[in-house]
Amino acid sequence: MSIFTKVGEAAAAATNNDGGAQESPIVSFKSGSTFKVGVKSVFNVAEYYGYSIYKKVNTFVPKNPPTRNARGYIDANPTVWDEAASLLYADADKAKKAGATEDAVKKITDEAYLYRGKQRFLRAFFDLTTGKDIVVDLSPKQEKTLKAVIEKYAKKLGTIAFELTKTGAGTNAVVALSPIIDMDEDLTEEERKNFAKLADAEFDFAAFETCLYVADEEEQTKNLVIAGFDIGRLGLSIGASASNAQTPSDNDAPLDITEEDLPF
Repeated sequence: MSIFTKVGEAAAAATNNDGGAQESPIVSFKSGSTFKVGVKSVFNVAEYYGYSIYKKVNTFVPKNPPTRNARGYIDANPTVWDEAASLLYADADKAKKAGATEDAVKKITDEAYLYRGKQRFLRAFFDLTTGKDIVVDLSPKQEKTLKAVIEKYAKKLGTIAFELTKTGAGTNAVVALSPIIDMDEDLTEEERKNFAKLADAEFDFAAFETCLYVADEEEQTKNLVIAGFDIGRLGLSIGASASNAQTPSDNDAPLDITEEDLPF
């Protein structure tokens, strides 16, 4: 079962890893980032559902992800994180029926939301500085913004370079993809040479598999402990190893969803 829910054309429509020895094309896309890029296709994108808690648990995808319907709701095979979220939503429902205040109920539902898988997108571009494919991680809103620009220039992708940027902070972060009108003036000689190679090779979709950190159920359970959830409520235990559990290192978990990526 793939870690991606949609790839290529299907993923592009969604907005209406162990890594191995292969070098990952994922790049940091923080506020202030700027890349001069070419676009090979509007369909060089993959949708996934990532799990994380900001500053506690780095983003991961489950080794055996749940199956989801067309609207993204889980049909079968929920992860332990999904089960934790369901328990908390049930707690909120009970509290509401028992007469709890709106604020008290919201506090529980807000906690439940933290454990849900969040829709994310990986989109590939061709970096004109390095002459290599790169991949950036995007929220649904950000992906929709970039896809709209690519679709607008779909018939001219082989002749137009773009500037990919991210500005602002927190929930005010903005991504943009702007066509470079004067490529002779605004691109270096090396960048123009690399742009000429844009159509030499299609993007290798297998590269997406190297961009995400994949966690099996044991690690997901440990991450629940790190997040502060009582795994005993799920009938789970991890013994003494729980006290030694650590969040993934930056090298092991290249993606971390931050406040810049909210709302999802």
